[in-house]
Amino acid sequence: MLRRGRVRGRAAAIGTALAVLLVPALSSCAGDSTAATGGHTLKWASSYFPAHWDPVVGGSGAQFRELALVYASLTRVNAKGEAVPDLARSWEYNARGDQVTFHLRPGLKFSDGQPVDANAVKAAVERAQRQKNSALFGDLTSIRSVQARGLDAVVRLTQVDYQIPQLLGERVLQIASPKAAGSPAELDRNPVGAGPFTVTQLIPGTKAVLRKNPGYWDAKNIHIDTVELTSAPDASTVVSGLRTGVYNFADLDPRQAADAKRAGLDVFTQPGFNASNISLNINKAPFDDPRVVDAVRHAIDRREFVDKLTFGYGQATDQPFPEGYVAYDPKSADRYPYDPAESRRLLKRAGHRPGDIRLTLVIPAEDPAAEIVQSQLAKVGIIVTIRIDKNWATPFFAKDLTFSLYATTGRDSALQTLTAHFGPHGPLNLSSPYEPAGFEAAVAKVRATPLSSPHYAEELQAATRAGLASRALVFTYSSPNLFAKSKAVSGLPKNPAHINWTGVTVAGAN
Repeated sequence: MLRRGRVRGRAAAIGTALAVLLVPALSSCAGDSTAATGGHTLKWASSYFPAHWDPVVGGSGAQFRELALVYASLTRVNAKGEAVPDLARSWEYNARGDQVTFHLRPGLKFSDGQPVDANAVKAAVERAQRQKNSALFGDLTSIRSVQARGLDAVVRLTQVDYQIPQLLGERVLQIASPKAAGSPAELDRNPVGAGPFTVTQLIPGTKAVLRKNPGYWDAKNIHIDTVELTSAPDASTVVSGLRTGVYNFADLDPRQAADAKRAGLDVFTQPGFNASNISLNINKAPFDDPRVVDAVRHAIDRREFVDKLTFGYGQATDQPFPEGYVAYDPKSADRYPYDPAESRRLLKRAGHRPGDIRLTLVIPAEDPAAEIVQSQLAKVGIIVTIRIDKNWATPFFAKDLTFSLYATTGRDSALQTLTAHFGPHGPLNLSSPYEPAGFEAAVAKVRATPLSSPHYAEELQAATRAGLASRALVFTYSSPNLFAKSKAVSGLPKNPAHINWTGVTVAGAN
C-alpha cells in the first residue's frame, strides 16, 4: 500500500543486472527481444517495476498492478469498484456471516501445469499469513482458516466480515502455484501464476518480457500478444521514449504531461484512491497536546500541494477517499479548513511562542511535499528540519518516528483502508495503539453489514467519520494515476486503482 512518490533507487540494481543477469532467468528466451518487437506488443515503462515477483513479499503497494500481469486472484473489481469473479466464478456466505465459500472455475491450471483448486487457495492464504517476509499477514486477520474441498475453498473467519470478497482480490491475494511457491526465493526469480500473461524473461529491477497465457480463463478477451515491462528511466526521458516508439505505454509524472500532449500522445488518468498525509505520533511531544495537532491541521494549505506537485491533475483531500466514492463522508468535508491565524491562536493557548516547537520531518528520499510542509508550518511559528533516512520504513512501522509523510494507493476494501489508517494496529497509524473513540464499534458495524445492504453506505461513511477524528493523520492531497500512451494502444477500462488489460488492443506491429 505504500507509495512513496516515484523514488526509484535503481542505479546499483541496474548495473548488477546488466553485468550479471543479462541472461534470461526463465524459460529459453534467446531472441526474445527480437520476438517481442513483433505482433501486438505492449511496451510499458513502469514507475513501479516490482522489486519482488513473489506477491506475498511484494504486498499490496502500487506494484500489484504489474504483478497482476502474471497472477490472478479469487476476485477482481469492476468499474464501480465492486468485487466480481476472477478465478472464483461465485461465492456465498453462511447465515451467520462468519464463513464464505468460493467456488473456483473448473479446468484451470497455473502456467507450470499445476491445478488451480482450493488447495492452491489454502496454500496462498497460509503462506501470506505465515511466511516470515510476508507483507500481507496484517491484511488477513479476519481469516481463521481455509478448508479445501476440490474446487470449493471454504474460508472460515474470526468474526462476521462481509468485506472478504473485496479483500481477496488483486491487491491482497494474488495466487501463485503452490509447487513454485514451495521455494519463495525461486518464485521471486521465476513467477508462476494463472494470470493473463507468463514471464519468459526477467532481468531483476530492469525488465521483464511476458507472453499471453493461452490457459488464462479469460484469454479470449486478452488481445495483447507480448508485454515488455521496463523500469521507467528518469521522468524527463519517458516522453521521448514514447515519441520514438521505445515505449507505447507509460506511467507519467505530472510534470511531463504538457510535453506528452505536445508530442501527440494520449495523456489520461485512471480513477484511484491515492491519498497523501502528514503522519503525527500523538504518543510523543508536542503532538500529545491536541491543541498542537489542531494547529497543524489549520496550518495546512492543501491547494498548494495540488498546484505545485500535481500540476492541477490532483485534488485537495482531507480524507483517504475521493469525493463521490461510497466511503467518502460528506459530513467530514473541510472539517479543519486552512486558517493560519487560528493555528497561531491554538499554539499560543498551548503555551508555545513562535519558534518554540522544533520538529524533524523524517522522509525516505527527497520529496517536494516535505518542503511545502516545512514552509507552511514556518508561517505559524513551527520550525521544521527535513532529514532523509533511507531506512525510514523501519522506524515508521516500529512507530518510533514523531513526524513523517506517507502516501498510499488505498485498498479495494474501503474498510481495510480505514483500519490501515486509523486502527490500533494499522500500518499507516504512526500513533499505534491509539485509535479514535468510537472507531472500533463503527468498524464492527461495517463488517456485519452485507455490501448489498441499503444501509452499507451509511455505515461505511459513519466509520470514515469516526476514523477522521484521529489526531494521528492530516490528509493533504490526492495525486492522479496518470498515464501516457501512443495512439496504437486503445483505451483502458476504468477500474478504480487497477490497470485492466481486458479488451485492450495494440494496433499493428510495434
